[in-house]
Amino acid sequence: MISQTVLVPADGVELAGDFDVPAPAHGVVLFAHGSGSSRHSPRNRQVAAELRTAALGTLLMDLLTEAEDRQDALTAEHRFDIPLLGRRLVAAIDWLDAEPEVQSLPVVLFGASTGAAAALMAAADRPDRVLTVVSRGGRPDLAGDALDLVRAPVLLIVGGHDTQVVRLNEDAARRLRAPCTLRVVPGATHLFEEPGALEQVAGLAREWCVERLGAQRR
Repeated sequence: MISQTVLVPADGVELAGDFDVPAPAHGVVLFAHGSGSSRHSPRNRQVAAELRTAALGTLLMDLLTEAEDRQDALTAEHRFDIPLLGRRLVAAIDWLDAEPEVQSLPVVLFGASTGAAAALMAAADRPDRVLTVVSRGGRPDLAGDALDLVRAPVLLIVGGHDTQVVRLNEDAARRLRAPCTLRVVPGATHLFEEPGALEQVAGLAREWCVERLGAQRR
């Protein structure tokens, strides 16, 4: 098991990440956090722990530097800059390609909130490297024209009580040309804070990734 803090060069800056890879690993999941969040997000860390039980490595990284994060807390100027976040995810995919432990493994992108849009933009930019995209309570609509270019299968997970985001995900699902599945967690709100809701998200994501890896090997 590799477990270390890393610095990922991206877009002229260095971004901190927590890199954990079980042995053996069958794939690696790159997490894109949502607005106002970071690699320390307890929700994404819980999902990452579940995915590692399926022999998947994980990279949870900050998409903003500390200075940018402080500025964003005051102005919110970066959290909706989807092209910026997407470019940094692309740089992280390229960084994974240079890491001996995972360079030959399929890449899964897991995006939450605005991070889902950035993940879809990165998937459109690196179609030969991204196996699939998973969105948790995401805003895939913010990916704009990149939705038309995504080739990887997409899993959209939303809370049943997050009604506006459900509608936005339904609209994005209709626009995606790639295979897309929308799963609604009954009774859950945007952050899946209800008892058992996040466990359902983690289980759905794990099952989806295992199925996609199995389909690739066939």
